[in-house]
Amino acid sequence: MITFLIILLIVVCVALGLFVLIQNPKGGGLAAGGGGSNMFGVQRTGDVLEKGSWVLLAAIVVLTLSITTVAKTSGGASAVGGNSTIQERLDKTPSPSPIGGGLNNAAPAKPAATDTTKK
Repeated sequence: MITFLIILLIVVCVALGLFVLIQNPKGGGLAAGGGGSNMFGVQRTGDVLEKGSWVLLAAIVVLTLSITTVAKTSGGASAVGGNSTIQERLDKTPSPSPIGGGLNNAAPAKPAATDTTKK
């Protein structure tokens, strides 16, 4: 279910991107490329593209909220791989010492002896 909603969200996002790219802020837009036979008027095309953009934006909001709701109710097992596996991985990883000991117990490197001879 989540996979279907995510794929649908991607399709709607691509469609919204195309709607925005087709629009021309100066009023030409899709109707400007029609040449002599202009089937749609500039105003009508702008209205259709603007309303389509708002509808697609509303669809993105609804799909995003529904994906979040479905993922929370199902425990997110199909989307993330389950919370228990993540917690098990976190429990198995060693944590560094809070006093700066680190994970390896090697002795700290000593500074190199400085050359005291004059040249």
